[in-house]
Amino acid sequence: MAGSSSSGIGGRWFLAWRRSLRPPRRLKFTREGKFFVGITLGVGFAAINTANNLLYLLLGMLLALIVVSGIMSELSLRDLTVLRRLPLRAQVGRAHLVEIEVYNHKGRVPSYAIEVEDLRAGQPADKRCFFLKISPKSAQVAAYRRTPTRRGRDVHVGFRIATRFPFGLFEKSREVPADGELVIYPAVDPVHLSATGQGRSPGADNILGRGRGEEFVGVKLMRSGEDPRDVYWRKSAAVGQMVMRERAREMRPDVTLTLDAVRPPGSGDEWVATFERGIRDVASRSVAHLKRGDRVAVLTTAGGIVRADRAFGADPLLRYLALLEPVLGVSRPKPPAPEGAE
Repeated sequence: MAGSSSSGIGGRWFLAWRRSLRPPRRLKFTREGKFFVGITLGVGFAAINTANNLLYLLLGMLLALIVVSGIMSELSLRDLTVLRRLPLRAQVGRAHLVEIEVYNHKGRVPSYAIEVEDLRAGQPADKRCFFLKISPKSAQVAAYRRTPTRRGRDVHVGFRIATRFPFGLFEKSREVPADGELVIYPAVDPVHLSATGQGRSPGADNILGRGRGEEFVGVKLMRSGEDPRDVYWRKSAAVGQMVMRERAREMRPDVTLTLDAVRPPGSGDEWVATFERGIRDVASRSVAHLKRGDRVAVLTTAGGIVRADRAFGADPLLRYLALLEPVLGVSRPKPPAPEGAE
């Protein structure tokens, strides 16, 4: 325990040290900026070689534009706060929106041509939002659309704020940390279930019994301690005794789905592709059963289990499947599946 805590502290210190070594701003030449700097250098060499005052004057004007560009771009980047709003859920193959809000804390100076890039761990930055003008003491909101291609955790680590204001010669940027996490659910395909379903016991749709369901199957004499809300008053007045309605048993079938989550030693990418297809298939069938009103249990050969029903929805089950990773080793013996297991 002490070794792990010390290594964690050392890792955080190393990251903080690396972050402190980074320059507060990064400057990149645009295509126009490269031409501009080349012309400036050419004018400078010509002025030194010829000692022409007009060339010196032109060189001073070109250098002044570079200085003005640096000052104005710095004013645009300062005192900006960026917030990210992630959706409640996301799914493979379905587009979702991520909102980016930028607030300008400056009292009098607006920010122009601000580009915010959302940074994600281990993935290339490909989503940006552009803000033409952010007035002082105000906020602007934009959104980008993204379609995930794989399930699991989508970890956001920060933002890259950049601007090419005012002349488009240079791109000045800075990075700000901002943690965020979005769990990407596996894709769900439409599944057509049979009329009775494999999770229903034979003849279960026609079996009636005493219970607390919504339907009534008959009447009976009231006994001491029973709920008076089920009293059948019309029948009671006719027979002169308290008569109660007898409710039917609520028949909700259970469905058990099994998923192989143990990866054999030496297996390659083909097994991983089969595992991902299995997760997609289990997720699709689970959602179809839940829509029909069945209770669903997903068992894995690694010993994991998750249950869901219509009352709680499919979110707990899909989240479990989204974060499920294969286990390397020998599979455990499967638990006895209840009746109606698939």
